[in-house]
Amino acid sequence: MLILNARQMRALEAATMQEQQIGSVELMERAAKGAARFIAKQYDIAHTPIVVFSGPGNNGGDGLAVARLLHRMGAQHVEAYLFNTQGSLSETCRHQAERLQSECPELHFVEVTQQFEAPTLSPQTLIVDALFGIGLSKPLGGGFAALIQFINSSGTQVVSLDLPSGLMCEDNTCNSPSAIVRATHTVVMGLPKLVHLLPDAGVYVGQTHLVSKGLSALPAEMEEVKYHLSEESELKALLKPRQPYHHKGNFGTALLVAGKYGMAGAAVLAAKACLRGGAGKVVIHTPAANNDILQTSVPEAVLDMDADTHIFTTPVPLQGYSALGMGPGMGTDKRTALAFIEQISHVHIPLVLDADAINILGLHKGWIQQVPAGTILTPHAGEMKRLGICAADSYSLLLEAINMATSHHFYIVLKGHFTAICTPEGHVYFSGQGNSGMATAGSGDVLTGVILSLLAQGYNAEDSCRLGVYLHALAGDFAAEALGEHSVTASDIIAYLPQAFAHLQPVRLQKLERIAMV
Repeated sequence: MLILNARQMRALEAATMQEQQIGSVELMERAAKGAARFIAKQYDIAHTPIVVFSGPGNNGGDGLAVARLLHRMGAQHVEAYLFNTQGSLSETCRHQAERLQSECPELHFVEVTQQFEAPTLSPQTLIVDALFGIGLSKPLGGGFAALIQFINSSGTQVVSLDLPSGLMCEDNTCNSPSAIVRATHTVVMGLPKLVHLLPDAGVYVGQTHLVSKGLSALPAEMEEVKYHLSEESELKALLKPRQPYHHKGNFGTALLVAGKYGMAGAAVLAAKACLRGGAGKVVIHTPAANNDILQTSVPEAVLDMDADTHIFTTPVPLQGYSALGMGPGMGTDKRTALAFIEQISHVHIPLVLDADAINILGLHKGWIQQVPAGTILTPHAGEMKRLGICAADSYSLLLEAINMATSHHFYIVLKGHFTAICTPEGHVYFSGQGNSGMATAGSGDVLTGVILSLLAQGYNAEDSCRLGVYLHALAGDFAAEALGEHSVTASDIIAYLPQAFAHLQPVRLQKLERIAMV
């Protein structure tokens, strides 16, 4: 699914109207019907007081159309306020205002041109926020900022149309938090926008719900779209069927360098996930002090002991290995760091770096130049901040990840609620799966194991990232469904990986049929 900026969205809407031979009002009606249906399903509109705040642009027109449709659907208490303080309405907004007045004369409608007298709101009131949409390019101030503060302090539920008013489509680094609506629900119209997927915006957008506008396909002449939201059909196509006559050698040998003394659990989780991900064989290079734990916890894995008892100090010859994963619980000791850079400087197989491998690079930024092109890095927000040189807000971190991916030819898996996979070509694929239960120690180690497993099986780096992130998140969703989000552990995610694989590609065992002799 495409994620468009404001300019691209307007171009696609214009192309849709031309191709389908419809006007802007018809396109607006489609979106408004979807939003009204969502509100009617979510709330008891016959008994819920509804107040619609509309701005002077097309988002305001959406709000007026929703007010009219809700009234026609049986809402008994609807008030609509149109803020036209500059005496300038968009064409579609003016059309919707006139239509509202003519079709629903009994509905309470006020066009605010100067002073605004705020209505009295009960705790049961629902506010529909349609003040500003994707066209906003600077923070709100003055009367609109005061109105948003009134909305946020009202204690009522808020449904925002497309975007919470005051929130900009992509970059909000210089925005004013007090001048952004904090919505309970955001009804996204047509296609998601980048800000819907950024962690910082979660406090504003609430729960997001996509409604269709019947948009046409992207015109061939339109500029290339950078951002995408992965869909299940795409991921199903990436998963290769297992060949029935293959042996373990055909499914690759993964080498995992992980687990200093006291952190053997990280190695256990990554190795188990790698095995559950389908790798034919997993070898763990780890300090000798972890021997008993790993032999007991992961008997299917082969152990390769480091020369040191407690930390990683000795690079591993890579002959016979299909892919290498480094970092989970590895530590950042000086000797470990030197062994790490020596190891990756001679890598000729697919490589995924996580956790302490990334932290070592953050401590020695000059070493990033020695990381092979095509390497996968899987930082969370804190690790990404240490790895790059950027502000801590989610938009800046995403831009830093994109820049690092394109300049060094890396694949950056920026982990979060909507994990972002940044490719060397500058494309970004977001995952729509996952839940808060996955915010638990060891979850990242599991993801590393899954991606390493796919690399070992011969998947390319991009497909390993996209498929690995999806399977990991889907397993987390299955675990949360069974156990509740509060109770999910990293081990639970591993336990539900088989269900995630089966969801994408059900197993169909080939059986020989008995042939009767005649």
